[in-house]
Amino acid sequence: MDARFNIRTARWQADGKALSLIRRQVFVEEQKVPEVLEWDGFDDESYHVLATDTAGRPVGTGRIKVDGHIGRMAVIASFRRQGVGSSILAALLDYARQQHYPVVYLHAQTTAVPFYEKYGFVVTSDEFMDAGIAHRSMRYAPDTWCTYCPSR
Repeated sequence: MDARFNIRTARWQADGKALSLIRRQVFVEEQKVPEVLEWDGFDDESYHVLATDTAGRPVGTGRIKVDGHIGRMAVIASFRRQGVGSSILAALLDYARQQHYPVVYLHAQTTAVPFYEKYGFVVTSDEFMDAGIAHRSMRYAPDTWCTYCPSR
């Protein structure tokens, strides 16, 4: 664990205020995603990760839905490029492994594609627009991902 931040599992029912704070700041305010698109109704059933600074303030979040879709990865500007996003992604992938998800995928903002490629994601779509932002679909595809699954 990094000395500048902590990563932990979060529950929407208990931690929704902190998770919402980050997502509102990054997506709604900074990236101008319409609020109606940000709150999609999947938070209650998703597994969430919360990053906090050493004072306990929320600085990053991400979630994985029951179908293996990673999303809502967000880190506040002052904590970017410090390993927060990498730690959140690692925690979500660890959870997916523990739950034996056969597939993990995401829709990356095009500017974030290189970040996800570093961790074993491969692009699976042409560019498309979502909430006015260019995205590409990606799938987690290292050879060792699903050794317990039937042949792919």
